[in-house]
Amino acid sequence: MLKIAMTGGDGLVGSRIVELLNQDFLFTNFRQAIMDITNKELVDESLDNADFDIFLHLAAYTNVQGAETNSDLAMRINRDGTKNLYDAVTRKGKKFIYISTDFVFDGENPTYYEDSTPNPKGEYAKSKYEGEKIVSGSAMIVRISYPYRAEYDPKKDFVRTFKHLLEQKKKLTMVTDSLMTPTFIDDIAFGLKHLMQNYSPQIFHLVGGSSISPYDATIMIADRFNLDKSLIGKTTYDEFMKGKAASPKLGVIKSKKNNFWKMRTFEEGLIEIEKQSLKI
Repeated sequence: MLKIAMTGGDGLVGSRIVELLNQDFLFTNFRQAIMDITNKELVDESLDNADFDIFLHLAAYTNVQGAETNSDLAMRINRDGTKNLYDAVTRKGKKFIYISTDFVFDGENPTYYEDSTPNPKGEYAKSKYEGEKIVSGSAMIVRISYPYRAEYDPKKDFVRTFKHLLEQKKKLTMVTDSLMTPTFIDDIAFGLKHLMQNYSPQIFHLVGGSSISPYDATIMIADRFNLDKSLIGKTTYDEFMKGKAASPKLGVIKSKKNNFWKMRTFEEGLIEIEKQSLKI
């Protein structure tokens, strides 16, 4: 059984990966409280004494808006922390997987694939791309986009956030003229299962099977969970983004390489969330 050391194993995405794949791999999660990845000496000491085959790096500074005023912190975690981990892992001769984001693209082109050229706009996106550049060519990079799942109490993803607000009868104003590619986290987990068992130092996109506007996504959430659609108003990307950190307008991200796991469309993902929620 492959031994997987990881950061972020208690986070939104990582905890679900561990839940779904703990019969296939032996996971060791290095929580932030145990190993501050910005502390090189601590990283070296922790990993020198660890036994693993692959290191899966999920932990990151992910506050897109916060990164605009805390760019140094974002860089320290997403660039320097990644370098500390990568150096320690490669010194042991082990494999490294870096989880990245569709935000490395500028959102100005119709579609982005694994071989598309990144052009990050905001500070968060820039810091994640700096992490990519550190490991590129000798580690695996897996980009994901707008991950969501049925249940995770510590943090709400965008699906559960909007569902909760609609349940509270809160009015929402959603963008109609931009696109995102929501990704069901269970699919990320099973896609990663294949990639970890068939490791190759390439870039892969593990992303949802459909792209949709935030407005249409929220309407779909309301329809699936019988919530009031009249609470959902419309706005434009330019209007909504005034005074906010840049995010890709056209976040249509696809894969040329994923022939190993079928990624659900957003509608299919919501159906699965409804099924799982009924069992919880």
